[in-house]
Amino acid sequence: MKVKKNILVGCTGSVATIKLPLLVEKLLQLTEFEVEVHVIVTEHARHFFSPQDLPAAVTLHTDAEEWTSWQKRGDPVLHIELGKWADLLVIAPLDANSLAKMANGLCDNLLLCTTRAWDPTKPLLFCPAMNTRMWEHPITAAQIGTLKSWGHREVPCIAKTLMCGDTGLGAMAEVDTIVSTIRDTLSMEQS
Repeated sequence: MKVKKNILVGCTGSVATIKLPLLVEKLLQLTEFEVEVHVIVTEHARHFFSPQDLPAAVTLHTDAEEWTSWQKRGDPVLHIELGKWADLLVIAPLDANSLAKMANGLCDNLLLCTTRAWDPTKPLLFCPAMNTRMWEHPITAAQIGTLKSWGHREVPCIAKTLMCGDTGLGAMAEVDTIVSTIRDTLSMEQS
């Protein structure tokens, strides 16, 4: 019998979010585990995909749900419940803005509240995605270093021609690389 794994995917406002449907589809095809996937999208990420492009088995969470699901004391708090539910969180893509917020402890949306309350004994993977100029800015390396110092694991960006036409580092890792890293991480966690 396969071990059940709950994977939480976070998406921020990078054009790389167009790869979300493919990422989710490939995660659901992992043969080593029985996988359940929930997705958190920031408001800016919503610009880059259609919820109808996600498999019906996937639960999508938005900022609005964070505030409508809680009515009174004693009600579950969504960002806490998602953190308890998930065995692994992967943020793919993590844009420059959300990277900066995360590295400085800001939590002004559902995804960042979830990361701020994340159990450090569980894996959190992040996949940076930004323009080459943003990637090369000195603050980026410091912010990535901060996340790594907390035990979060980077799935490094790659060099290619970006949507804006620039060529260089900053593109999100390939979906197959992300899925392989998730598979390896979950396998290590259970051994």
